[in-house]
Amino acid sequence: MSQAQPKRDSPPVPALLTLPFTGRWIARNSPARRIPSHGTDLLGERYAIDFIGVDERGRTAATRSWGTFFGTEPPERFVGFGRPILAPSGGTVVHAHDGEPDHVARRSQLSLVPYALGQAARLRQGVGAIAGNHVVIQLADGAGFAALVHLRNGSVRVRVGEVVHTGDLLAQCGNSGNSTQPHVHLQVMDNLDLSRAAGLPVRFRSYRVWPPGGRGAELHESGIPGEGAVVEPFRPMV
Repeated sequence: MSQAQPKRDSPPVPALLTLPFTGRWIARNSPARRIPSHGTDLLGERYAIDFIGVDERGRTAATRSWGTFFGTEPPERFVGFGRPILAPSGGTVVHAHDGEPDHVARRSQLSLVPYALGQAARLRQGVGAIAGNHVVIQLADGAGFAALVHLRNGSVRVRVGEVVHTGDLLAQCGNSGNSTQPHVHLQVMDNLDLSRAAGLPVRFRSYRVWPPGGRGAELHESGIPGEGAVVEPFRPMV
C-alpha cells in the first residue's frame, strides 16, 4: 500500500493544519522542543506531536487514587478520553482502522518501567499494536498524509475513500496502541508505507496558547505549540 509523494529537492514546506479538536489540550513530544520529536525517524514520526486533553485548570485527570502512584488507572478517568477528534484538513481517507482495545492508563513510574520494556514486543506485533485505532487522510493540497493515532475503540466514523473537510468528526480520543494515557498523536508523512515514510513538518493555524510558567494566553495565527503549552483552537467571530 504505497502512495508516495513526489520527491523534493528543497526542504518541505510545513503542512498547514487546524488543531484536530475543541477545548484545551497540552502539547507533549513537540517538534518545537527537539527533532525527531519522539526520539526516532522510524514510522514517519520525525515531526509528530502529541496532545493530551486537559480541563480549565490544566489537569489531565480531576481525581487521583492509589493507582495514580503505584499502579494503573481506568482511561475513563482522563479528561481527554472520548473527546471528539476532528479532521485537521480537507482530504480523502486512505486508511481507517478500528477494533483495538483501550488500555489502562499509567502515570506511575512503577507501572511505566515494565511497559517501556515491552516496547520491542509491541513493534513486532505490527502497526495495530503501536498506532492502535487510527485514521490517515491524504491531504487535498498534496502536502502528504496526516495520521491521527490512539483513537478510542469503536469510535472511528469514517471509511476509506470518504472525502472529509476540516473539522469533520473522525473519531474520539482513546488509549489504544502504544499509549500510556489517553491522547491523540498527529503526524504528517510522505508515504503510506511506514517502512519508507519520512515525516513532514506541520504548522497549526489560529490557536490560543498558554505557555508554561503561568503567563497569560497568546493568540497565534500559525505555529507549532511548544512543549508543555496548553492550546485551544481559536475561531474568530464572523
